[in-house]
Amino acid sequence: MIKQNTTGKTLLHSRKFSKLVRLVRQLRNPLTITGFIIIGIMTFIAIFAPLLSPYSYDEVANGIFLNPYSPPTLEHPLGTSLLGRDVLGRLIWGAQASLLLGLVTILISIALGIVLGLLAAYIGGWVDNLIMRVGEISFTFPNMIITIVVVAVVGSDNPFRLFIILMIWGILGSSGYARLLRSSALQEKGKMYVLAAKVSGASQFRIMFRHILPNSLTPIIIAASFNIGGVILGLAGLSFIGFGPTTMIEWGADVALNRAYLYSAPWTILWPGIAIILTVLGFMLIGDGLRDALDPRNKNRKNNQK
Repeated sequence: MIKQNTTGKTLLHSRKFSKLVRLVRQLRNPLTITGFIIIGIMTFIAIFAPLLSPYSYDEVANGIFLNPYSPPTLEHPLGTSLLGRDVLGRLIWGAQASLLLGLVTILISIALGIVLGLLAAYIGGWVDNLIMRVGEISFTFPNMIITIVVVAVVGSDNPFRLFIILMIWGILGSSGYARLLRSSALQEKGKMYVLAAKVSGASQFRIMFRHILPNSLTPIIIAASFNIGGVILGLAGLSFIGFGPTTMIEWGADVALNRAYLYSAPWTILWPGIAIILTVLGFMLIGDGLRDALDPRNKNRKNNQK
């Protein structure tokens, strides 16, 4: 019996490894690799910002220096911005906030969407109708407009402003993930392994999160890889119009702070703008590669074209 169990586990690990190898091979598209390189570089910059930045966080956030809006020099390779703060330093530290805000928002949306989608698919009935109808209503509320209204009501000096912004974007974004997971979970719900789990006496919680969820995550992964770039761009736009987080160094906020100097000091806007564009592009390229590798409908479509 022990040998059979060991053999079964070995075969399971072998199959998982072979699937991983196939996935890596399918992701060897030049554009997908480019996306991973871009996001890898941005992530490296965000993690090692204290080592890479020529100035500390406090210096580029609150410091006052000579020569504001000076062009690039050896001391300041990308020039200076408001109050003489180093553009390169703010660009490096801004990677932390921009990536972190986008990631946290997406995780909130995914977590809430997974719970709602599983409940809708597994329980069905009035629970399914309620969740789907509320989700459809949430699609009619633009994230940007709702955030502006709520921030205006709670006040710009509210200490929970950033938390409120992230929760609004996370909650409103969850309905899309709930619909995707519901559709995928409904397909898994009637399969033999789920019926076997029910017969064996597994709890509903275990069936939903241990059996159905792992086999229903593919559309969530694909959607998240696309959406995180849009969230980063949206939050940057929110900062640009003055309703974003004011206590952090963030690329969108830097563009907003220096937009009056577009012609006299274009480097103050150019570099954070390029960083935003590259990050969004990187996530879009990764999402496109994951869709090609993981979506079976896309594989079938390509096979038919051949």
